Amino acid sequence: MAYAVIKTGGKQYRIQEGDKFDVEKLDAAVDSEIQFDVLLVGEGDSVKIGAPTVAGASVTAKVINQYRGPKGVAFKFKRRKGFHKKIGFRRALTTLEITSIAG
Repeated sequence: MAYAVIKTGGKQYRIQEGDKFDVEKLDAAVDSEIQFDVLLVGEGDSVKIGAPTVAGASVTAKVINQYRGPKGVAFKFKRRKGFHKKIGFRRALTTLEITSIAG
C-alpha cells in the first residue's frame, strides 16, 4: 500500500489512504477537500524523496471535523523562589481523512 509524508502545522505525518488523524487547525470548511504537497512517496521498495517536495505528487484529504482538543496545562516553577505560574490551554484541531495519494 502506498504511503506518503506530508507537512502541516510545523509537523510531518506519515500517512496512507484511509487514515484519519488530527492536525493543527486548518482554514477549511467541514466536508471540503484539501491538497497537500508531498515530501516523500513510497510503495513497496520504490521510494521517491522530494527536494523539498516530490514533483507531480499530491495528497487529497477530506476535512471531517473542526474542534478544540483536551485541556492542557503549562506550568512554570522556580524552586526556592516562591514562583509558580499555571496556564491552561486548549489546542484548535482539524480532523482529516486521506482520500487519495497521487504520485
